[in-house]
Amino acid sequence: MEAFDAVLQAVRCQPARAALATLDSALHLAVLRHDDLDELFRVLPRRHRVLRKLIDSRAESGPETLVRLMLRTLGATFDIQVDIPGVGRVDFVVDGWLIVECDSKAFHSSWDDQRRDRSRDQQAAARGYATYRPIAEDIMWSPEAVQTALAGLLQIGGRRRA
Repeated sequence: MEAFDAVLQAVRCQPARAALATLDSALHLAVLRHDDLDELFRVLPRRHRVLRKLIDSRAESGPETLVRLMLRTLGATFDIQVDIPGVGRVDFVVDGWLIVECDSKAFHSSWDDQRRDRSRDQQAAARGYATYRPIAEDIMWSPEAVQTALAGLLQIGGRRRA
């Protein structure tokens, strides 16, 4: 019950987007079970109920949740945690052509990590995908810049299709 109470208190204190990231992460990391959500939303203030339909435990990090919300705001069509043959699993495929990978220091800081990422991007490009890799700190602390970049890319993609 400690984890449940910790998530409950965190969600109560956070802005909506951060609260949703907390809920996604708690489910993804199995800190909470889907069965716990009924109880959680029963005791949360009524204003939090809108979050319930936005929860997606496929998000592997808070920044992924925030990017998902940006894409939703932009009206983009996207899939989450997509396996692309020859490339591997990617965080998002947007409008069928744009890969978005939310990079963090924990998994993308070494030269070997960078080489692996660039090789995957090259394989994706050979299959007709473009890749955008916002870093976690920009997603968290400069979300307007990330959303503007996503909007610009989606505008280019829309022109490309027309």
